[in-house]
Amino acid sequence: MLAAIGLTPRLACRTALVAAATVGALAAGTALSPGRLDARASAPRPGRTSARDVATRPSLTPATEPTAGAWRQWGGPNRNFIVDATGLAEKWPEAGPRVVWSRALGTGHSAIVADEGRLFTMYRPGNGRTRQGPWDGDELVIALDATTGSTIWEHKYPSKLQDFSFGAGPHSTPLVVADRVFTIGTNRELFAFDKRSGKVLWSHDLVKAFNSPPLLIRPVVKTGYGCSPIAFKETIICSVGGPGQSVMAFRQSDGRVAWKSGDFLTSEAPPILIELAGRPQLVIFGGGTINGLDPETGQVLWSHPHDPGNDLNCSTPLWGPDNILFVSSAYKAGSRAIRLRQEGEATVAEELWFTNRVRFMFLNAVRVGDYIYGTTGDFGPAFLTALDVKTGKTAWQYRGFGRASLVYADGKAIILDEDGDLALARLTPEAVTVVSQAKIFDTTSWSVPTLVGPRLYARDREKIVALDVGAR
Repeated sequence: MLAAIGLTPRLACRTALVAAATVGALAAGTALSPGRLDARASAPRPGRTSARDVATRPSLTPATEPTAGAWRQWGGPNRNFIVDATGLAEKWPEAGPRVVWSRALGTGHSAIVADEGRLFTMYRPGNGRTRQGPWDGDELVIALDATTGSTIWEHKYPSKLQDFSFGAGPHSTPLVVADRVFTIGTNRELFAFDKRSGKVLWSHDLVKAFNSPPLLIRPVVKTGYGCSPIAFKETIICSVGGPGQSVMAFRQSDGRVAWKSGDFLTSEAPPILIELAGRPQLVIFGGGTINGLDPETGQVLWSHPHDPGNDLNCSTPLWGPDNILFVSSAYKAGSRAIRLRQEGEATVAEELWFTNRVRFMFLNAVRVGDYIYGTTGDFGPAFLTALDVKTGKTAWQYRGFGRASLVYADGKAIILDEDGDLALARLTPEAVTVVSQAKIFDTTSWSVPTLVGPRLYARDREKIVALDVGAR
């Protein structure tokens, strides 16, 4: 897989998914050709940055080169939740991994990104234990010291409340590229920050500047924006929505529009970059289709239907060396595998199989070898499941977790379920072996953990923790 660089879940989907038992039937979209470099950055409502301990450090390696000790984007170095870490513990103490530090944070589902000894995430002050809040009318982007958890800088900006009955935003995960951090808030407030100082370099209100729909069109519960942006060369790319601009690319340096393209429904799923026949492609899991685009120009190269009936395609597509693309969602959809092949200048998308028996609702899955591992289930029980990516057949199911996020490293899976239970497990096509398990959170956790060396960073709707999962 082509390393996609820079940096949750797009996690707005996670909250909307749990609630949307019925859906509207609106369709959307009219087309425009890809745009020119014609839009200057236009700021959301003014925010405020406070900085402490601002340091000067050397420039990072280019974002296209994953490096040890960094987790700069949603899904980690290769956007697939698999890390080339070694030296992890074979089992944990009975009480769980050692807590390096723990501190209060706030509500939200943004995952944590890490680079050069700093962590970046987003939150909203408020009550994370109830469906009624209260929640503040502001969101914050925060940089923390990875060693101590202390605040380095914060930026606060106004962001109105949406339907947070299943969890407050922000839902998107930051993206780190070189010296910049990019974030998108609940109401489509796009910011570019100086990574070290927190200074706002440029910003866009996507709704005001580009007439983006403020919320997804078809869900019953509309929780706010959740797509986590991705970097390609000198641009960042994210879903936007509106005629001819399902997807937009912005120059990292100044926020100018590089291109806009697409006339399909959008979702909150994060895009990924893949490589096919030596060429990069951008995969966009839209509201009713899976789409392949040229990341240089935005040209739509292929499209394949996958319609949950409510735009709530939320999980991250998974790509393999066999050119098989796996996608999954709940509701009227399910799981399917598509094999891509290049025939001259055309990309052919061939469906290998489809099943509605496995439905990864919103938390991530991982592909290890020829098997997909994740928790399936809509509104009922969740089952950790192994699925053969070649055939679509279920190898096994295990009922021991709620809906869960997974990170895979050193031959082991670290599993954090929505009830705050953290587990160390071994996954094979034959079975799962749970080696260790511990309770680390008291509120809902829908944010995938971040693994940097032997440190695991995780959060729920109240706090953020650093755990030592290395061998002793």
